[in-house]
Amino acid sequence: MDWYTLLKFIHVTSFALWLGTVFASIFLLRTLEPVLTGSEKEIARYPEFLKTYIKLETSVADKGFKTTVISGLLLALFFHGWTLWVFVKIGLIILQVVLTMSYIIKAIQPLSYPCSPGDYANWYKLFSISLTMFALVLLVTFFLL
Repeated sequence: MDWYTLLKFIHVTSFALWLGTVFASIFLLRTLEPVLTGSEKEIARYPEFLKTYIKLETSVADKGFKTTVISGLLLALFFHGWTLWVFVKIGLIILQVVLTMSYIIKAIQPLSYPCSPGDYANWYKLFSISLTMFALVLLVTFFLL
């Protein structure tokens, strides 16, 4: 069995799963924006739906993230070695987690619905942070490793 190919497949698939959860959230939140920024009586059960979705999405994203990190560390340990670019990639992943979690605590958790479109835009700022960091990781992976 070719362990390198299997491990790389797991790594790429789990990264795609992690990135896919971000895109799914963007599409859902874009769809819910008119309702969650509307009047009090329009939103009825949507905030609860959003909380349930976020809980499920976080579960899937966490599994994708953990699998990506573990498989990436195993690839470095057994096949690539601990090069400068592996450490750069590790640093970018750590930076992504810190920036994302900090912004969630600062700007997303305090939101209550309905909210103003300006406050709702915090969701899009969160996604811009996440997608920028994903792009940096992919640039390092495909062009510098």
